[in-house]
Amino acid sequence: MSRALFRGFVRDRTALVFSLLLPVLFLALFGSLYRNTTTPKLNVIEFGQVHLLDQAGPGLSKVLSISHTNSWTTALSDVKAGNDDAAVEQIGSLLVVHYSIADPTVAGIVQSLFSSIVQEANQSLVKANRGYLLLLRHVEKRSLRPIQFVAPGLLGWAIASGAAFGASITLVNWRHNKLLRRLRLAPISTSSVVMARVGISLIVALVQFALFLGIATLPYFGFKLTAAWWMAIPVLICGTLAFMSIGLLVGSFARTQQAATAVANLIILPMAFLGGAFIPLVFAPAWIREVSYVMPMRYLVTGMQDVMARGEGPATALPDIGILLALTVVLCLISVRVFRWDEV
Repeated sequence: MSRALFRGFVRDRTALVFSLLLPVLFLALFGSLYRNTTTPKLNVIEFGQVHLLDQAGPGLSKVLSISHTNSWTTALSDVKAGNDDAAVEQIGSLLVVHYSIADPTVAGIVQSLFSSIVQEANQSLVKANRGYLLLLRHVEKRSLRPIQFVAPGLLGWAIASGAAFGASITLVNWRHNKLLRRLRLAPISTSSVVMARVGISLIVALVQFALFLGIATLPYFGFKLTAAWWMAIPVLICGTLAFMSIGLLVGSFARTQQAATAVANLIILPMAFLGGAFIPLVFAPAWIREVSYVMPMRYLVTGMQDVMARGEGPATALPDIGILLALTVVLCLISVRVFRWDEV
């Protein structure tokens, strides 16, 4: 009996995926994320001449990657957009450091690192009766809280999961119940059926969006919308279409609902971590950060964070929208090629 049950387990591909492959996948993912326990290297923009950093010695290059700019406005914009971790300038004996609170982990490292740099410099100047002062400032408004950046990430994951799972499972069930064949023979065009299903998914996504914001903006959570928050709606729509196309591709070749669920999980869950929906990637190896750029979740989350939390203008979301739409077109074309009307 044990031998027979073991054979049945091995033949059940869904059970194998959830029991063996998923744990191994997450072990590799989190093992890579937290393998390096040292302080991550920060990207810092130096405006003008910062003598304090020059005097810190060659060891500073192990924790700081310093670039230079002649535009303070550009430096602040890069930090606010998340392209760099801090912008630094020195005014006499005052060291001014601007950083973002979008990632609390990085913000804490920036504060600790520059505090230690100033303290070390002051220790050597005790006898001279002079020293340096440190001024730490946010590039965002001080009223911002971590919920401003956590909420768009969780919303992006919810939208992606609903669109991908809904499309894949619906398609598999329709094929299994012979409903696809009946719809093809019915006096209604295939495009009408597709548009109806897309319309339902968009309505569900917009309801999720409204419900999520309604709860997050309660005083208990304190989420505050920025001026261009409405631009998150086009990002959300394009993200829904992109992840629906992923679900359509999964449903095109998956034979059972269990298989569709397993494959969708293998795609969405790792993508949520790699795309920054759940946790920051500051401790991730360089190759993981590079891989995240091919994850559509990254552009869905980043697009909504920029206009909902960072206070960026509507135009900042356009590149994310373009990438999501391009992905939708490519995956839909592939799905059409591998689509099956009946079970094989």
